[in-house]
Amino acid sequence: GSSTLLLQRGADHVCSVIEYDVTTMAAHMFKRRMKEAVKVIGSGGLLFVSYLTAIGDERFYANQLMPALQRVVGAETAHVLAVKIIGLGLVPRSRHQDSPALEVQVLGRHFRNPVGMAAGFDKHGEAVDGLYRLGFGFVEVGSVTPQPQEGNPRPRVFRLAADQAVINRYGFNSCGHAAVQERLQARKVLQSELTKGGQPLGINLGKNKLSPDAASDYSAGVGALGPVADYLVVNVSSPNTPGLRDLQSKRELKQLLERVLRQRDSLQCDPRPPVLVKIAPDLSLQDKLDIADVITELGVDGLIVSNTTISRPATLQDPQQGEVGGLSGAPLRDMSTETVREMYSLTKGKVPIVGVGGVSSGQDALDKIRAGASLVQLYTAFTYQGPPIVGKIKRELEQLLKEQGFTNVSEAVGADHRTTDGKLKLRGPAKDSFHTASEPAAKALPTTL
Repeated sequence: GSSTLLLQRGADHVCSVIEYDVTTMAAHMFKRRMKEAVKVIGSGGLLFVSYLTAIGDERFYANQLMPALQRVVGAETAHVLAVKIIGLGLVPRSRHQDSPALEVQVLGRHFRNPVGMAAGFDKHGEAVDGLYRLGFGFVEVGSVTPQPQEGNPRPRVFRLAADQAVINRYGFNSCGHAAVQERLQARKVLQSELTKGGQPLGINLGKNKLSPDAASDYSAGVGALGPVADYLVVNVSSPNTPGLRDLQSKRELKQLLERVLRQRDSLQCDPRPPVLVKIAPDLSLQDKLDIADVITELGVDGLIVSNTTISRPATLQDPQQGEVGGLSGAPLRDMSTETVREMYSLTKGKVPIVGVGGVSSGQDALDKIRAGASLVQLYTAFTYQGPPIVGKIKRELEQLLKEQGFTNVSEAVGADHRTTDGKLKLRGPAKDSFHTASEPAAKALPTTL
């Protein structure tokens, strides 16, 4: 009996040991398989994210990737990195095929589509080819100052995520004419081909902060950069350089533009670049009348409407709304579009306009086009929605043109000013849009930085 009991206990012990070993082996096997599964899932997730990034999925960029990046990377750092990455060509190539409906003939140039990158993004001409790869119809470099300058102290860029807006007070940070001229000259042959294909290059000119002679600065820009530009922009509307906006007054503007145009006419290149003036949205009615008079009298080739605003609409929600600088993005949209409408009327529809400010959809683009813009630009929406926004705007714009009975962009330019029989019916602004475009009433901030 005792021997049987011992055998039974031994058997139980052996079974316990075997059961423990089997359980342990099973646990180890389960852990190993779980680790392998996690690796596979993780790799698959990474591949999926990489795929969405590479193909330029619109919703992924706007709803996941860009917000995630903005949570971990500061505004100016993100700007610098974006320029570097795009400059290296590490961006999804636009899959949108531009249709003939999007082509525009204006400023003596052919544009394959009317959607451009505004000045301020590629300040030094480092990412031009990458931006064309994203599907922009034109790119504007700058602002470029004669001598290199650091701009204003950091921090100087602030995201207002709740408002899909940005406040910046960069202050014309620039590597100077010589560096930009050398960089663009090195790709002049390539740019010539791009221009022939409908992707012109604009260069936005600024003045040095401490320069006593603004006209000399802008004239120097025309001489240095005119030969490598398809169009030039005289930027007299940045709020971040003390005294710059004073150049929009009638007497100052006329004297400045007379010198700039003389310098342009003396260039040996063929064709000589058209000259446009970039104006602020924060203008009085008299300012707008004066600018229209000067532009038409001197034969300036076009207007860019508008720069950032120093006003702060009462609808802003983000706590950083009190930062000093120029406000861009969605809150600027209506103010900018109204200024386009007014300047089109004041110039009787004879001066080409580039509309910029709050463009983030095909509808936004068409609103500016119907108000009088032949071309549109964006920047802030690009920082929130990423590269796919370019194709999105073009696709939506093309569809809207079709729905509204336009065969091309040019037919829609200034449509809001035409009567049902197609005649132009122009009306000047009834009052200062600075005080009425952003309801509730906007509050202005100081401009000296």
